[in-house]
Amino acid sequence: MKRVGNLLHSIADTDNLRLAVWKAGKGKRYSRQVLDYSNDLEINLLNLQSEILSGKVSVGNYRYFKVYEPKERQICASAFSEQVLHHALMNVCHPYFERYQVYESYASRKGKGVYAALEKAQHFTQKHTFFLKLDVKKFFDSIHHSVLKSQLAKRFKDKRLLQIFYQIIDSYAASPDRGVPIGNLTSQYFANHYLAGLDHFIKENLQCKNYVRYMDDMVLWHDSKEFLKEIKEKINDYIETNLKCTLKPTLLNFTSQGLPFLGYRLFPTHVKLLHKSKIRFIHKINRAKTDFERGLITESKYQQKILPLLSFIFKANTLNFRKSLSLGL
Repeated sequence: MKRVGNLLHSIADTDNLRLAVWKAGKGKRYSRQVLDYSNDLEINLLNLQSEILSGKVSVGNYRYFKVYEPKERQICASAFSEQVLHHALMNVCHPYFERYQVYESYASRKGKGVYAALEKAQHFTQKHTFFLKLDVKKFFDSIHHSVLKSQLAKRFKDKRLLQIFYQIIDSYAASPDRGVPIGNLTSQYFANHYLAGLDHFIKENLQCKNYVRYMDDMVLWHDSKEFLKEIKEKINDYIETNLKCTLKPTLLNFTSQGLPFLGYRLFPTHVKLLHKSKIRFIHKINRAKTDFERGLITESKYQQKILPLLSFIFKANTLNFRKSLSLGL
């Protein structure tokens, strides 16, 4: 694929920057950071435009906090000005990241997502005897800066744009020369792109067509257990050699035993919720209900919280579970 260039002026275009402000502010119009930025909007946009055109941006002003669902993770919330920068970059660069993605990559992509990945995974589970499930150990924290920069340099040729990407990458490290912050828009693109070469290797070099990836959760299906064993070794070698990462212990099993994937267990004939997903659902819906009853959130906000939760459990065979909770659904 040819490298793309001459994107910087489109990124720095005033209309693109205004669109970036709007996107970055969605759902938080009245937060202090957004209001402060908006009060001096023209000056802030001129400053950002100047930074982008120079290739020297101000990044790394993170606020750190932890979330504990589905597991403990450290989230980095960048300053609003940096969020605007991220949106400005990806408004223009999105199609060039997107065109390198394979169809079977489902995370953080328009028209894809968790439920589309589940539907495809269920299709393969119904058709094949064995599955091989892989995921990368501490994926976001293990992304190697030098490898990621090399990958980006193969897609983009504008030196100032690459310089901006590199500054964003270097603004965070979980360990020396490793890691991208969970929570950044750019991190979603970088992480997805980091494994895109592996996707092509699996599909084109290894000729494995029965494949789904949701970020670093990867599943392959086949009717030959030996084939999947061989594939596993080749994928492991690629990840260790080319990406400098490590796989978690892999899972190779009969599809009839159930594939644990994205909070569900997929069988050829039906779908169940994982036990930890049930616990997480109960915790979240009880917390939302308590917040509403105490007047901490509005009815509209309460609905916003519970509707995705209900959609999640309706994707599985959960009638008995719902009856046990007296949800009346």
